[in-house]
Formats: sequence, C-alpha cells, structure tokens
Amino acid sequence: MAKTKRAYVCSDCGADFPRWQGQCSACAAWNTITEFTVPKIRTTASTGAVTSSYAGTATKIQKLSEVESKDLPRYSSGISELDRVFGGGIVPGSVLLLCGDPGAGKSTLLLQSIGAVAGTKSALYVSGEESIHQISQRAQRLRTPNIDKIHVVAETSVEQILHHINEHKIEFVIIDSIQTMTVAHNDSAAGSPSQVKESAAALTRFAKTEGVTFMIVGHINKDSNVAGPMQLIHIVDGLFALSSTADEKFRVLRTSKNRFGADSESCFFAMTESGMKQVKNPSALFLSRSDKNHAGSACTTLWEGTRPLLVEIQALCNNSVTENPRRLTVGYDSNRLAMSIAVLARHGGVMLSDMDIFVNCVGGIKIEETSADLAVLLSIFSSFKNAPIPQDVLVFGEIGLNGDIRPAANGVERIREAAKQGFTRAIVPKANASRQITGIEIIAVEDLQEALSAFERVAM
Repeated sequence: MAKTKRAYVCSDCGADFPRWQGQCSACAAWNTITEFTVPKIRTTASTGAVTSSYAGTATKIQKLSEVESKDLPRYSSGISELDRVFGGGIVPGSVLLLCGDPGAGKSTLLLQSIGAVAGTKSALYVSGEESIHQISQRAQRLRTPNIDKIHVVAETSVEQILHHINEHKIEFVIIDSIQTMTVAHNDSAAGSPSQVKESAAALTRFAKTEGVTFMIVGHINKDSNVAGPMQLIHIVDGLFALSSTADEKFRVLRTSKNRFGADSESCFFAMTESGMKQVKNPSALFLSRSDKNHAGSACTTLWEGTRPLLVEIQALCNNSVTENPRRLTVGYDSNRLAMSIAVLARHGGVMLSDMDIFVNCVGGIKIEETSADLAVLLSIFSSFKNAPIPQDVLVFGEIGLNGDIRPAANGVERIREAAKQGFTRAIVPKANASRQITGIEIIAVEDLQEALSAFERVAM
C-alpha cells in the first residue's frame, strides 16, 4: 500500500513547504501553515497521461487565428447596481466569488438575485451550510420572485452537484459556500486548502466547458482576506467583497477582481427586513450633514470604478498633552497624513508638531486614491484656524512633496456630480479647471500657497 503523501501550505499566500513551521517565509504571516493530504493523481495505463475526476474531453492545440471569437450576451441579475459592479450584467460561463463577514448579507443578496434570474433561466441554489427548509423560509420572508422555478439542494459533493446540473440542465448556480464543498479524489477535510482549491477548479472547468454560470459564496479569515489558498482568487473570474459601513446601516459591495469589467467598482445597499435595497445615489447618503457648519470639515469626490462619489472628510487638531503627538486616521492612509502635515509645515508655514491630529472619512469609506489629499489638508487647516469651510465648496487634488497641486483623473465628471448635489464652488487643480461647468464656480490652484489663499477666500 502506497504511503499517504502530506504537504504543508500557507492559507494566506498558498506557498507550500516540506514540513510545518510557525512563520511562512513567503508572506511572513504567522500560524497560517496547515497540513493537508496531497490528492491522488490517476494516470491512464496505456499512455501514462494525467487525468482528473472532473476533466472533460481531450484537449487539442489550435492556432489563435482559427479560434472562433464569441461575444456572449450578458443577462441581468435583477439588481441594477449589482449588474453595474459585474461590468454590465452576468457573463454566461463565468465563475464569481462573493465573500464577506458573517451576517453581511451574502446569502440574502444572492437569493434575491437568483429569484430574478429564475424568470428566464433554470437556476439552482446549492446549500452546504443550511437546510433547504431554512432557505425556503428566507425566500418567503424576502418575497423572492419565481420561487416555484428555483431548484434547491443541500449537498457538499461537487460530483453530485455537477450530476444534478446535467440532469436538470441548469444554467445558473449558487454555491453556498465553497468552504463546505468536497471532491471525491481528495482525502482532506472540507475547508482545507486542497479541498477548496480542487472544488473551485472542478466548478470552473465545468463552467467553461458547459457555459454554466456559478456564483460562489466564500468565507473570510480574521484578517478580512478570503479564507483558503491564494489559488482560489486566481481560479475565479471575479472577486467581490461585501462589508458593512461603520454604522452598520449599509452594505458596501466592492470589486477586487473582474475579468469582465472594471476592478474598482462599488455599490451600496441598505439592509432591511425585506432584504437588500439598492442605494442608487450614495453621494447624497454620505453628505447628510447637519445644517450647522463646523470647522475641520471638507467635501471631496472620489472616483469609484466608473462613477464619482462625494464624501465628507473631518479633521480635528488639538493641543497635545504627551511628548509624542498622536496621528490617527479612519479610512485614510496614515502615511499620506504624515506627508500632508510635513508639506503644510514646509510650504505653508503651519507648524503642527505639538498637536494631536485626527482624520476621519465619514460613513466608513476607505480612501484609496490620492485625489483626497487637498481636502484632507484643508480640513486640517480649517480645524487649526477654527474657520469652517462652507458646505457648498468642493475640494479635490493630489499634493506633491514640493507643494504643487496635481490633477485628478475624470475631473470634469467629478465637478459635474458636485454641481448636481448643490455645490456652487470648487477648489480644484488648475489642470482640472480647463472647462467651465454651469452652476459652479471653479477656483483653480497650482500650489499649496494658492490653495490656502483660496481657503481664506471662501471661509473667511
């Protein structure tokens, strides 16, 4: 009898090792290396060719010019905001991974979507965690449409799931979740790196050969990363993360990977008793400020995928009572905050070395672009001077180390969105002020000194 072969794989980066060790030498993560059984690989007796339990027909080499290019029409998920994040709808034969915290609403969102898809396509909901009775109760509570057309099964065997799909000619499948799926030729437990990888590979191979669409639910670990091997992210066509805002009132769906659309899209939902409700104007959501104007607050616009998003940035400067003043940020990079403070001191003559500085992006939004630098800097300056910035003023632009204000991409679209939301003035980089927009006064600045002068013009 052949000896069982075992391997040790890092659950964060997917690196493998001959023996267990406390720290992964590839990604420097601690206690992420787990042991699993290497799946047995079968070969044909005649040729010795490697085969697998889910492999389809034999492959053949073709010239790229001979391959027929197929432009498959997308179809709607029934939720317009979800379609926009997917890149315009669902592509037949795609494999999409939806991950998020427990209770974020992954199953609810997909159940609402499958109800709309089932009106035109045969759909199957595969549950590896809940019973079919629990799914039925949730569907009735959410008033899911076409409930009489949705197939449902509680199953964890990938081979059995593919058999059901072939038998009933299913076109759209939800797998909830990939961490519960197993393949027969792998002896590891469900949820192990090898089982997750092999199950996802089997489903993906089937999706590409048969044109069946899979939407897969994935768990996350304590670091908010997708649980399982890194190969899981490489296998799927799209990775989407569902999370809550800071106040837990809304859900944010962000794209991390999308082979069929932009990889930086996001959309917002409100969790209600009847399911997830779309928020089609998130700018109005994040700009719901009080009528009283406060110092240290500035509005900026971010570019999320294919549309602008208006958000409020708050800053607070306070005399420090410690030897080392604190620099705390929520939703903004702390390194860029340190840079902004240094630029303000060097090129603006404003010394903040003895003050605690706090920066917060309202609504739980995480700023990942540089266009918010000027808004952060002016909000800090506003708090330092105790001079409020009027609520009808928009600010955006990137700060350079030499004090220059650099332009942001899609500047015209950002300004137009601000004008729609009632803004009448905008402090923007000079390169973004090449076009005049009706209803809003554009104040162009080239460097920090001009930006501070513009601040005094609108705030004092």
